[in-house]
This record gives sequence, structure tokens and C-alpha cells, in this order.
Amino acid sequence: RVSGALLFIFLPFLLFLFDQSLTSELSFEVFRGFLSNIIVKLVVLVLGWAFLFHFCAGVRHLFMDFNHDLAAKEKAKSTSLVVVVLSTVLTIAFAAKLFGAF
Repeated sequence: RVSGALLFIFLPFLLFLFDQSLTSELSFEVFRGFLSNIIVKLVVLVLGWAFLFHFCAGVRHLFMDFNHDLAAKEKAKSTSLVVVVLSTVLTIAFAAKLFGAF
């Protein structure tokens, strides 16, 4: 619920960033300068985590809709752990890209 709330609250900010990156070449350079700020990078990283976690949890729920055995207590615990681990790994990869590791 936290990841969905973060995405909803910061939707105007995300749309602003998207608009700035596509308007023109000059606005893209302004966008790159804005994104070079460490605070903005951290906000984008948190929003990236929220999106990745929300996406992985959504895929989990889709699988649970197709296979009702996954909704059993033990399977639900294990699939929730998979969601946390997978979203963490994806967030680390996103952070490495965001902060220039590759």
C-alpha cells in the first residue's frame, strides 16, 4: 500500500520529469542537470523502488489469480518473500545505473 501511495502522490512530479525529458533538446539538458542533484536522485530511487515493488507484487497477485494454491498461507509467505527479494535486486540494479556504476 505504501508503494502505491507513493506513486500516486508523486505522479505530478513524475509527469513533470517525463515532460521535461521529451519537450526539446534544451529541456532535456535542463532535466539532466536537475537529475544530477543527489536529493532528486534519492527521490527518484525511492520512486523506482515503489514502482518495482508495486509491479512485482502485482505480478504475484496475477499468478495467485491463476493458481489458487498460491493463496494458501505457506505459499503466500514464500511468494511475498520472492517479491521483496526480487524488487530489492531490481532496485539495486536501478540504483547502480542511476548513480553511474554502468
